Amino acid sequence: MDSGSRKSQRHDASKVVHLPCACATLRRTARLVSQMYEEAIRPTGVTGPQFTLLQALKFAPGLSQNQLANVLGMDSTTLTRSLALLRKQGWIRSTPGSDRRALRLSLTHAGEKQYDRVLPYWESAQKRLKRALGDRNWNQLLAALVHTTELLH
Repeated sequence: MDSGSRKSQRHDASKVVHLPCACATLRRTARLVSQMYEEAIRPTGVTGPQFTLLQALKFAPGLSQNQLANVLGMDSTTLTRSLALLRKQGWIRSTPGSDRRALRLSLTHAGEKQYDRVLPYWESAQKRLKRALGDRNWNQLLAALVHTTELLH
């Protein structure tokens, strides 16, 4: 093989490789988006997964752990570990539900304050991504992601 053939087989590192797998492409995109949000909220000391839990409980208080796992598409082991960290910080509380078997999760006053403290940093990442995508692509992306989630649930 001559050097011209080898050169044509090389990939330009600045271009994104179009992978034929939706899973691989979604995971790659999710990692990059997560890194952008993590970088934005890093000064607060809260991680992306922690903020996701705070946000979920802010908008859907009173969920059971099982319901929260379903809302976020998380396995219960990972969620249990993550919730333990938030409990240790004093950001969430568990109260008995109507059937007493399922505890209901909600933010404490400290959790609400923490959410409010991190929110401007999160909003900066959100605005940055929305600006990069443009309104039309932003709306289409969110609609496609929600639709996909609904189909797979």
